[in-house]
Formats: sequence, C-alpha cells, structure tokens
Amino acid sequence: MATFNDFNNPQVAALPAHLKQFIVEQHYEHYTPVDHAVWRYVMRQNYSYLKNIAYYPYIPGLQKAGLTIEKIPDLQEMNDALAKIGWGAVTVDGFIPPAAFMEYQAYRVLVIAADIRQLNHIEYTPAPDIIHESAGHAPIIADKDYHEYLSYFGSIGAKSMFSSQDFELYEAIRALSILKEMPDADEAEIKKAEDLVTHRQDNMGEPSEMALLSRLHWWTVEYGLIGTLQEPKIYGAGLLSSIGESVSCMLPHVKKLWYTIDAVNYTYDITKTQPQLFVTPNFQNLIDVLEQFANTMAFRVGGAYGLKKAVESRNTCTAVYSSGLQVSGTFTEFKTDKNDAPIFIKTLGPTALAVNNKQLKGHGKDYHKDGFSSPVGRLKGYDIPLEDFSALELIVLGIEEGKEITLDFESGITVNGTVKSITSSEGKTQIITFDNCTVKDKNGKVLFEPDWGVYDMAVGEKITSVFCGAADKEQFVEIVYKSNTDTHHVKYDDRTLELHQLYQQVRNRRHAGGDFGFLGNVWRILQRDHHDDWLCALEILELLDHENAEPALATEIRAFLEEKAANEPEYKKLINDGFYLIAHPVEQKLVV
Repeated sequence: MATFNDFNNPQVAALPAHLKQFIVEQHYEHYTPVDHAVWRYVMRQNYSYLKNIAYYPYIPGLQKAGLTIEKIPDLQEMNDALAKIGWGAVTVDGFIPPAAFMEYQAYRVLVIAADIRQLNHIEYTPAPDIIHESAGHAPIIADKDYHEYLSYFGSIGAKSMFSSQDFELYEAIRALSILKEMPDADEAEIKKAEDLVTHRQDNMGEPSEMALLSRLHWWTVEYGLIGTLQEPKIYGAGLLSSIGESVSCMLPHVKKLWYTIDAVNYTYDITKTQPQLFVTPNFQNLIDVLEQFANTMAFRVGGAYGLKKAVESRNTCTAVYSSGLQVSGTFTEFKTDKNDAPIFIKTLGPTALAVNNKQLKGHGKDYHKDGFSSPVGRLKGYDIPLEDFSALELIVLGIEEGKEITLDFESGITVNGTVKSITSSEGKTQIITFDNCTVKDKNGKVLFEPDWGVYDMAVGEKITSVFCGAADKEQFVEIVYKSNTDTHHVKYDDRTLELHQLYQQVRNRRHAGGDFGFLGNVWRILQRDHHDDWLCALEILELLDHENAEPALATEIRAFLEEKAANEPEYKKLINDGFYLIAHPVEQKLVV
C-alpha cells in the first residue's frame, strides 16, 4: 500500500507489515442508497428481535462500537469508539486466510469486509460483509471477558499449524462466496464452485491444527450460544448478523449441545444453516476449552510431534530450542533417537535465527539463504545440557574462539571444527559458529562439509516448541499467502442507478421531513420501472404510516406488498417482518 491510515487508533497503528497487506480502503462513497437501506433493514430487525434473545451486551455494545441503525458504519467512527475499549478495526477484501484473521484478533483489531451483501441476500450471505463483521462481532467486544477470549484465541491461532489443503479449501470457499454475491452469477458456475468446495472438504486428510481451531472458532465466535440448554442467548456473530438464522436457530430442530472440547469433532458448512449449536455456561468455559486444545498443539508439545507437523505443513515454521534459539524456515527433514526425541533438524531455502522473536544480527534469511541444519541434544558424558555450561565450563571443555574441537553428541552425531564465535544471551549458549567444520551422523554419513562454508551450530537439548510462521515476521519479511481472486464489484446500469435515486429520495424525506406527498411520485416510478422491488416500497409505507400522511397512497402500497408476500414466497418473511417493524418501531433511545 502506498499509504496506511491507522485511524489514529493505537491497535491499528501497531499492526505489522505482513498484516497491513490485506487492508483495503473502505471507500465509503461507494455505498449506494440501496446498501444503506439494506443495512437499516437488518439493523432494525436486529434491534427488534435481538434485544430479547442476544446476550446482554449486544444493544449497549452497538453504541460502544460506534454503530447506528441509520447508516453503514464509517471506519473512523468505529475506531474512535473501539479505541476506548482497547480495540480497533480495518477493512479487507472478503475472506482472508485464517492464519491472518487469527493474528488480527491477537492484535485486538477487528477485520471487517468492506462490501455489503446484495439485497437478494439480505437474510444471509456466505461471503463476509460489513453487516456480519461490524454488527455481528463489534457489539460483543464491549464485554471484557469475551474480548479477552477473542484476543487470546487469536494469539493461539496465529501459532497453529496449517496445511496446503487448508489453503486450497480457503481458496475454494472464497471463490464460492464471491460467486454467490454476484447478481448475474451463472448457476452452472456456482454448482461447479460448490462441488469443488465439497471435494476439497472431503479430501482434507487428517485435519490440521488450523482446521480444528477453525471449528472451535466457528462454534463460539461465529455461532456460539451462552446460558442454559433450555434458554440460551446468542453471542456468535454469524447468528447476530443473520436475521433469518437468529430466529430459526432457536427452534427445537436445531440441537443445543454443551460446549466442550468435543466441538472440535464437528465440521461445518458455511453455505448452510447449522444443524446443531453449542452452548457455553460462561465465557470462562471458552478459555478453558481453548486451553485444553492448545495443550495438544505443536507450539506447546514441540519435539518430534511438532517437527512432523512442520514438515507436513510445507510452509515457513519455527522450531524453538530449549536454549531459546528460534530457527525459522521450511523444514524438510529431522532425525530422532530410539525414544523419538529429535537429534537433528534441517530446513531448505531461506532460514533465519532469532531469540525472543528478534532476529539475531547476521543470521537473517539472506545469510542462511540455502537452508540450515543442526544437531539437537546433549553431549556424551555430561549431566547438564550444553546450553547451560558457564563461560568457564565452555573453556574447560575446549570451546573457545580459535580452538579446534570435536563435539560428540549422545545421538552419535559428531561436530568437528575450529570455533569462530559463541552466541549467548540470558545465561544460555545458543549458537557455536565453526570454521572448517565437518558434521557426521552415527553411521558416518556427512551432514556438513568444510567447503560448504561457515557452520552455525544451534545449541539446545530439546525442541520445546514448533509453530507456523517466522519468529521475527518483520525481519523475515514473510510473504503470507494472499488470494489472487478478487471480490466482485457491480457495475450499475442506468435502470439500477435510477432505483438508487428513488431510495435516496425516500432517505432524504426520512431525515429532512417535508412534502410526503412527493413520495407518491417515487412510488409511481417504482411501479412503472421497478415492480420487483419491495424494500423501497416498505420504506415509503413506513414513513407514511408514522407521519399519518397520504392514507390512500399508504393503502395502495400495503396492498401491493401483501400481494407480493402472498404470491412470492421468498419475500413473505421479509415483508411481514417489515410490517411488524412498522407497527412496532424501534425505540429511539436505542439509536446511537
């Protein structure tokens, strides 16, 4: 990006470069009067229904997030409001990779899709949109226990292992969601995209940590219920932003199960309503379940288990030695002893060394451009690990600059060379650098030869942690996967632009008052040129009813809408819900 707008929000300003690449401008001026009408309709439905069924903070949370029912939120206004509770918000282009989405949460920044759903998908869209992200996620952020869970989930998710299949599925889901939001999408193309998603879902193999974590995220952050099995409340953003499913999810045919670690075994389909939902008694339970799962993850387990996940991932990963040294690169191989403890690791291609997530000087991926390899474990005959030797003990062992030394590891690996330098910090030795070095395994196979150059041997008895991504992402300049499939932006024809003007004229009358008889002209044009429209007609009826104006016109419009609801089933609930809102208007005290 040429410029970066941080909205004067500390959380947004703190985002690293590899996350900033996903941010797009909101372009508020691109939202049409129909878009604002869609937002207003959904928000009024939410106010009307969710005040009784949503978890307590939803209504006041909307205000704390800087949202109103009248207009699509402006990112600056949202950031001004969210900053007061230690969060921020940015706009992105549709679905972004799960790993990046999680990391935004860790930085306490809400990711909001800049686009808004089409009128024909007003009840639900599989694509991320500004209704789902802002009206769904933002209000619950006001609850401290919940936003602590959200950011903690992000920090764990950012370290989860993902696979190449995860990326393939992500790309298929993104492509399908884009197609489904296109007003003129070919049905055959949609079917083809749906089949591809199904195929990739059915051929994922063993699910990765990211895939399993995504399930926990889905059943909590997106579709979670809280309270009791008999009378749960909604807190999941997917339900809060779906005026259809927020109602249907409470019906008896949708099973309600207690939220436990077993939820990780339930897959989900973003294109369908959910057959079951999970209820947590409180938000602390969400953290407890997350901890239970995190204890099984490679970043906590480490060892051969973590290294196996890293090799399978075929992406940049980091292995952490017990000395604190972090090796970041693409892992291709590792060796273990009879107890399955790692004794040797190897990366291929650009690799970097770091401590405490800060790259060590002279050990970036340009220096280790061809890869990195090193033993793991203790030296033969010593009771303490090499990393814990004092400076004096190293000298006694013969490890000092300019001296030739042979190190014999318990694994049978030998390292022979002249010590060039020793890198230590916080009382731990992390790297011993050798000139003229030869490394061999117990069978005499050469693992490193002198003519390959200087040998940097990592020091550490164990691999304590393995996680996806580089330790120092900024220095590594990690290229996070970014989709080449752009979201679809509608080009409006003259007829549609005329419809936009009609919606705007109704909007102007609502805000400024004036001659409500003028709405008769709008209605006549609607009838003549846009007979399939229902929302603009509903907005006119709402104004006339509330102002007790033009009763004959109101009767005519109501009759039209009643007939449409009776003859066109897809509009029945939408129109009837609109009639309900006219008869039971949203209380103004709830409007920001």
